[in-house]
Amino acid sequence: MTADLSFLHLIAGASLVVQLVMLMLLAASVLSWFVIFRKAKMIRQARAQADAFEKEFWSGADLSQLYRRISSEGDEAVGMAAIFQAGFKEYAHLHKEHGIQPDALLEGTRRCMRVAQTREMDGLEANLPFLATVASTSPYVGLFGTVWGIMNSFRALGQVNQATLAMVAPGISEALIATAMGLFAAIPAVIAYNRYVTNIDRLESRYNTFTDEFSSILQRQTYKQ
Repeated sequence: MTADLSFLHLIAGASLVVQLVMLMLLAASVLSWFVIFRKAKMIRQARAQADAFEKEFWSGADLSQLYRRISSEGDEAVGMAAIFQAGFKEYAHLHKEHGIQPDALLEGTRRCMRVAQTREMDGLEANLPFLATVASTSPYVGLFGTVWGIMNSFRALGQVNQATLAMVAPGISEALIATAMGLFAAIPAVIAYNRYVTNIDRLESRYNTFTDEFSSILQRQTYKQ
């Protein structure tokens, strides 16, 4: 009699521990794909917003008008626009204070922009540790399920007088499914993690450059007065 080695039959016939391992890996895979698509959309939007804002900022538009336009929008500013908004608001606020020194004015403005940039980076980097965890642990979780399943198969063989390949194949096959599911969860996660870390680092570099350039503009304006 030929054993049924279909995928669903092997999963249904696996031991409880192996089934729990498969369920954990399936849940990790589904959640990681959700994070992957969500993070891809977030980074794509952040890059597009940075492009649009830089184009408007360097077009020679009046900074006061640019600040009022951003502030008048219903949604809270994000990305580079949020850094600009925070810096310009703090600069205007400190500039009204009587007797404030130029260095203190510029330092307060830079500090406020750094805080806004940190907030933006925290949003972009959210859930990346989850992808790293899935990428690093899923193969080992799957391997644990495989080892457990193979151990049960050989333990069952010890109770029979004559072992055949047909007796061993189903148990080993169902055990190897756990390893396959572990790799299926880990490979997309590690690829996405490496790609997103690189993209976020590039965005952070752009934010740093803009902060320095905007600080230089404010510095020139401050010492002209």
